[in-house]
Amino acid sequence: MEFKWTYQEQTSSLVRTYLKRQGISKKLLAKIKFQGGKILVNGTEQNVLFSLKPRDIVTVVIPDEEPHETLLADNISIEIVFEDEHLLVVNKPAGIASIPAQYHPRGTMANRVKAYYVAQGYANQVVHVVTRLDRDTTGLMLFAKHGFAHAKLDQELQQKQFVKKYQALVSGAVETLQSHGNISLPIGRDLSSLLKRQVIETGQTAETEYWLEKRDQTCALVDVQLHTGRTHQIRVHFSAIGCPLLGDELYDGRLDLGIERQALHCYSLSFPHPFSNEKLHFKLPLAPDMATIAETI
Repeated sequence: MEFKWTYQEQTSSLVRTYLKRQGISKKLLAKIKFQGGKILVNGTEQNVLFSLKPRDIVTVVIPDEEPHETLLADNISIEIVFEDEHLLVVNKPAGIASIPAQYHPRGTMANRVKAYYVAQGYANQVVHVVTRLDRDTTGLMLFAKHGFAHAKLDQELQQKQFVKKYQALVSGAVETLQSHGNISLPIGRDLSSLLKRQVIETGQTAETEYWLEKRDQTCALVDVQLHTGRTHQIRVHFSAIGCPLLGDELYDGRLDLGIERQALHCYSLSFPHPFSNEKLHFKLPLAPDMATIAETI
């Protein structure tokens, strides 16, 4: 895969320094050097100590990635929301984990994406998961199609350039929900469970912002944005304020209203494209099981 930049600065700089500013790490530079890649300046191959002048054209050829043979391919169709040579955005259904675990090597979105890459004959078949969702959470999930894109997207995540929004159906003390509110409660492990988290004074800082869309006497539909990324954060926070998600058995959500998984859907994802810097925004309607209930509120 080839990337090209025009050196715009007025003073000289080493290729190594300039490429670092473009997001190319030492590890990726080593891969370029030792695994068949190239660095060209104005069409001539150079090393990282070459000194750049204004208007020089810098081209980097990154070698194809060796596929992870340990990641098995599940030949099950995926619903693609967006795809280009760098990114893949899919709509994840309920009941599917994002990535394999030690004793569950297949049946995940990563396995399905691997099969898709193989079927398409892509040169890079390594699956790079950028944003994960819990097994029973539906909605938008982002993959990078090569390691350089993954590194740049991770940098955007660390710089909080991603805006990821959810819709949730909650029950319980829905009359206490404000039209717009923030839940700032620390979250840590619940030592009575391998999976469960809880609000606990010694936990990590966690902040959840929400907007009330509608409610009746039984349940409410809320729009949610995370400002931290703790495990089960939305589920734990709404349970802690007396409004657990419908279908969320782990956190005492109601199971008698026709939904059998936590009623949580990632419906909106916005971030800058890692190479063009174009503002990308993807949006999905509510998952059908949640939509059925939301229509009755």
